[in-house]
Amino acid sequence: MARKTRAPKIENRTSRLKLLVRRKPYYATIAPGISLGYRRNQGAGVWVVRASDGHGANWIKTFAVADDHEESNDSTVLTYWGAQDRARAIARRTEGTSRPANVAEALDAYQENLRARGADIGNATRARHNIPSTLAAKTVALLTARELRAWRDGLVSRGMQPAAADRTARALKAALNLAAADDSRITNTAAWKTGLARLPDAERSRNVILPDDVVRSLIGAAYEIDSAFGLLIEVAAVTGARASQLLRLRVDDLQNGAAPRLMVPGSHKGKRRRSERKPLPIPAALAGALQQHAAGRVDGPLLLRSDGSVWSKIDLIPFRRAAAAAGLESSVTPYALRHSSIVRQLLAGVPTRVTASFHDTSVPMIEKTYSRHIVGDPSDAITRRALLDMGTPAAAVDNVVPLAKA
Repeated sequence: MARKTRAPKIENRTSRLKLLVRRKPYYATIAPGISLGYRRNQGAGVWVVRASDGHGANWIKTFAVADDHEESNDSTVLTYWGAQDRARAIARRTEGTSRPANVAEALDAYQENLRARGADIGNATRARHNIPSTLAAKTVALLTARELRAWRDGLVSRGMQPAAADRTARALKAALNLAAADDSRITNTAAWKTGLARLPDAERSRNVILPDDVVRSLIGAAYEIDSAFGLLIEVAAVTGARASQLLRLRVDDLQNGAAPRLMVPGSHKGKRRRSERKPLPIPAALAGALQQHAAGRVDGPLLLRSDGSVWSKIDLIPFRRAAAAAGLESSVTPYALRHSSIVRQLLAGVPTRVTASFHDTSVPMIEKTYSRHIVGDPSDAITRRALLDMGTPAAAVDNVVPLAKA
């Protein structure tokens, strides 16, 4: 057990409340290279830890509220002795680490981890763009369930759909879990497990399903904007593949023959990267357009911009222009092409397992997400064939002779 350090000026409420209100904390050394500070405010003061970073400089973090006015069971309100223990826990360095990471640094590390695994770094940027500076600067080891829940709920109150808020929260949770795995000082994983639990309405995402004629109009409008962009949108609509798959297509993935197809790479979804390629049939006209687009190239990405540069994403600005030209709302995204492709196959009677394989997803996900879009069509026809039909006209029922009583 660490030896307790006395500090008469700040160790009890009476002494603290006699201090002058000021921005500079009152410090007490509690261990070599570690100081506990108390900042006197108009209301309750706060506890601050100051420690060496191992390179000749100090770092300072505010981590809790002082019990200046009353005791509390809240873990963010600490006595001097509790603050001393917490400050040591935060400042203690283990081999290969420096000061504790804050949320922004955890997201940076998560992004590099995604990049190294060949996964979508958009998972990190999505969270980063929605985190306020105050939360980004907070030390991961000091996060509480209450503040994380308030942040997530705030996304919804500002207009974000519950499903989108939940995806953003899951990205932050993954970054925090990685930070905890890298630093044994981070022991508050329950804070984000509880505070970022799934929202009740998060499963009811707004999956936009476009009729085939609208999809054709959208593709035509994309071609009007730019031929290479139109080709990208057409491939997305025909295959229903994710952007992470389309942008990794190679020239030799096009197999243009009697039955043309694309060898589409697996997505980066899930915990394991799927590297295998699956053959997806495509129309002959699309295969011809792709062959013309790749003319003179034997290697490299199949889909390129008109200037020959590589697509890094499906640009939303031209997509919204094409969507507006097709009479769609500005909220429609390229992902609607994937939703529409899945429902198109289901409506055509393609087995669910085949549809799931084609779109690199699972049967349970298909059934959970898309079954409501087809309940009135093929399922109705299938079950109708199994109905018991006596073929008796309604008028004939009146003429039925009752059985004689025994």
